[in-house]
Amino acid sequence: MSSSRWGTHAVEMTADHVIKRFPRKGGGCAQREWRALTLLATYAPGLAPEPREADLAALDPVVVMSRLAGTPLRGTAVEGKKIEALAKAVTTLYAAVPTDVVCKIPLRPGHQEELVSHLDEWAVTIRPRAGGPVRQAMDTGLDWLARSGLRAGTPPEIPPVFGPGDGNLANYLWDGSRVQVVDFEGSGRSDRAFELAEITEHVGSWVEHPLDVSAFLEQFELSPAETARLRGSRRLLALVWLFLLAGEATDRPRNPPGTVERQADRVLELLA
Repeated sequence: MSSSRWGTHAVEMTADHVIKRFPRKGGGCAQREWRALTLLATYAPGLAPEPREADLAALDPVVVMSRLAGTPLRGTAVEGKKIEALAKAVTTLYAAVPTDVVCKIPLRPGHQEELVSHLDEWAVTIRPRAGGPVRQAMDTGLDWLARSGLRAGTPPEIPPVFGPGDGNLANYLWDGSRVQVVDFEGSGRSDRAFELAEITEHVGSWVEHPLDVSAFLEQFELSPAETARLRGSRRLLALVWLFLLAGEATDRPRNPPGTVERQADRVLELLA
């Protein structure tokens, strides 16, 4: 769940390439995008767009990359071969960049400590405006957070990986046989469990055609420590989405009516 999840760039497409123009105060989005494209071109060619050129020093930075064929998984029934291909793509991505290289990369935006800090703020600014089941889920989630141990940071036994930083299924393109990945402006150092939780808990994974989470997660062999972290990360990200959805402008809704109430049910289910 990157800080750029609402879209911070303009995109221009031609027959064979894509131009992304970022605002001058983009918070490093262009730099992260270019770094990801160059890393993946080196360590996992074919998984992401090829980097063509960039002007990162411009007032409005520009990144140019190849254009991939395929259609976004979001809004489609992700099952069977699509789930297998999605799991294969993210497995390749997480394993691609060597650990010694990953350790030199800054933490991705929206990492655990940052999200916990946001929740502390939202508990004061958003929670008082909520009521009913949404307020109940917020209170239950914040009670869990207080005793979760997440404020201590990522456990040291969790190995770092390069993560795309955005679980939106719109960033995963299906061409009929494989899945490729786009949009790396929120990328950086992360870990497998947190990135998998990004996908399963993103609103785009359930608000239209729900992702079969069990079938998806069955594709991965996680260590006991990663399994425990996945559970905590899913709860954390679900709680973050609850506050984000509750704080949406009512005059410009981005999701169908009732989405925040459905998210409240998801939070309580994950915490049960």
